[in-house]
Amino acid sequence: MEGKTTTTERLPWSGGGNMVRDAVDYRGCPADRSATGGWVAAALALGIELCERLSTMGIAVNLVTYLTGTMHLPSAAAANVVTDFMGTSFLLCLLGGFLADSFLGRYLTIAVFALVQALGTGLLAVSTLLHQLRPPPCGAGAAAPCEQATPVQMGVLYVCLYLIALGTGGLKSSVSGFGTDQFDERDDRERAATGLFFNRFFFFISLGTLLAVTVLVYVQDHVGRSWAYGICAGAMLVAIAFFLCGTRRYRYKRSSGSPIVHILQVLVAAARKRGLKQPLTAAALYKDRPDHARIPHTAQFPCLDRAAVIAGDDDNEVGADGRPAPNPWKLCSVSRVEEVKMLARLMPVWATTILFWTIYAQLITFSVEQATTMDRRMGGFEIPAASLTVFFVGAIMLTLAVYDRVFIPLCRTLTGKQGFTNLQKIGIGLVLSIVGMAAAALCEKKRLAVAVAVAAKAATPLPISVFLLTPQFLLVGAGEAFIYTGQLDFFITRSPKGMKTMSTGLFLTTLSLGFFLSSALVSLVKGATTWLGDTIDHSRLDYFYWLLAVLSVVNLAAYLVCAMWATAKPEQQQQLAAAAADDKC
Repeated sequence: MEGKTTTTERLPWSGGGNMVRDAVDYRGCPADRSATGGWVAAALALGIELCERLSTMGIAVNLVTYLTGTMHLPSAAAANVVTDFMGTSFLLCLLGGFLADSFLGRYLTIAVFALVQALGTGLLAVSTLLHQLRPPPCGAGAAAPCEQATPVQMGVLYVCLYLIALGTGGLKSSVSGFGTDQFDERDDRERAATGLFFNRFFFFISLGTLLAVTVLVYVQDHVGRSWAYGICAGAMLVAIAFFLCGTRRYRYKRSSGSPIVHILQVLVAAARKRGLKQPLTAAALYKDRPDHARIPHTAQFPCLDRAAVIAGDDDNEVGADGRPAPNPWKLCSVSRVEEVKMLARLMPVWATTILFWTIYAQLITFSVEQATTMDRRMGGFEIPAASLTVFFVGAIMLTLAVYDRVFIPLCRTLTGKQGFTNLQKIGIGLVLSIVGMAAAALCEKKRLAVAVAVAAKAATPLPISVFLLTPQFLLVGAGEAFIYTGQLDFFITRSPKGMKTMSTGLFLTTLSLGFFLSSALVSLVKGATTWLGDTIDHSRLDYFYWLLAVLSVVNLAAYLVCAMWATAKPEQQQQLAAAAADDKC
C-alpha cells in the first residue's frame, strides 16, 4: 500500500469522483477522492490517539503513588521511574517515525505498535493484581521498616512499563501524519479540513488526558489498579478493531525514505570530504533538481557544503540500470544539504525548550506526592491525589479557548495581526513555567511548616488544603498551552517539506530529554545535598523547586538570544554565519 510506487493524476472516476495525486487505496490503486479519505477515515485515527492518551497519562500521573505506597520506593527513586518511563515513550517516537518512513508505512506502524501498547497495559493489569509481584503491605504502626520491592518484582514492572513506552512511541509519531494523509493539500476544501484536523487532534489529546486524570485515576484509587489498566487495554483493542475496519477507506501515501537516513548521508559525505578545498561558487556544487524545485544555496554552515562537492568517479556507484549513479553516502545534492542546514537552524531554539518539560515532569511526580500528604476532602468526597492534575489540563483547554476565541479576534481588530508568533508563544510558556516553579516553592515551604508543626501528632493527612497546589498547576498548564502550540508551529513551518515527520520528532524529543533531565537533576541533587530524602516530609523540596526556577531564568535568557537569531532575516543570518565561519562547524 504505502510502499508501492504509483503514478497518479486527477482523472474522472465512475460515480463523479476523481483521483488523488500521490495517494493509493488499500489495493495499491490510485485513490478515488469520493471513496477514500476524509473525516470518517481521520476520525478512526483520532480514536487511537484518544486511547493512547488515556492509557499513558492514566498510568503516568498516578504511578508515583503506586511506587511509593505499594512498591515502597523512596520518593526520589519513584519520581525517576516515572520520568524515565515518560522520557523513553517520547524518545521512541524517533524509532516509530524511522520504521514508518523506511519500512512499514504509517498504517502498519500504528496497528502494530497499538497492539504492543495494549499488550503492555494488559500485562501491567495482571502484575498489579498478583500479590506475588509486589512486596507485603506495611501499616503505619509497623515496628519494622517497609520492605521494598525485590529486583524481580521491579523487573516485571519495568517490562510492562517499557512495552507500553514502546507502543506509545511507535504509534504516536504516525497518528497525526496518517490523519493528515486523509486530506488532499491540492484541494481547497480538504486543505482547510487539515487545519481543523490539528485542532481536533489536540482536543482529543486533551480529552484523553482529562479522562485519565479524573475517571481512570478514581477507578485506580477506589476500585483497583488492575481494573483501571484492564479498561485501558480493552479500550485500545476496541480502537484497533475500529481502525482496522477502515482499511478500505484510507488513503495511503508513498514513503520518500527516512529523513534520518538523509541527514546521516549528508553528514557522512561531508566528513569524507573534509580534506577537500571549499568550492568558490555555489555553481560548483551538485544539483539534481530543476531551479524551480531546488532549495537556494546559503553560505551558512559551509562545512556541510562539502557533501555536494563533485569529486569525480569516486562519488559514483553502479545503478540499477547498470549506469554510473551518484552514491548518496558520498555525494548529496545542494537541496539535500540545505534541508540539513534548515534543521540545524532549529537546534538553538530546540535546546532551550527542553527545561520546560523538566518542570512539567515535577507536576506528575513530586506535586502528586505533595497532594497525598494534604487534606483532599471536598465535602464528603476525597479527591484522588493524581486527579489534581485536572487543574493542569483545565488550564490548557481554557487558555487555548480564550486565546483562539477572544485574544486573536481582538488582536486582529486592533493590530491586524493573528496573535503571537510561534517564538513569542514559546517565550510566554517559559516565563509562566518560571512563575509556576516559584509558586510551587512557596507552597512547599508552607506545607513543610505545617508538617513540622504537627510532626508530634503524626497527623495524616496534614491540616492544609490540597487546593494550595492549584497555582503551580494553573501556571504551568497555561505555559504548556503556549509552548506546545508554539513549538509545533515553529518546527513544522521552518523545517523542509520533505522532513515534516522529522520536525515533529524533534519537537517530541524535547519532551523526552526534559523528562530525562529531570531524572538526572533529581539524582544529582539527591547525591550532592540533603534536599531530597526518602519522603517529601523529610526533604527540602522547596529548595529543589527554587533551583529549577533559577535554571529556568538562565535558560530564558539563552532562549531570548536564540529567538533573536532565529528571527533575523536570511541575509543577516548569512552575514553572521560568514563572519564566524571557519573550517569547522
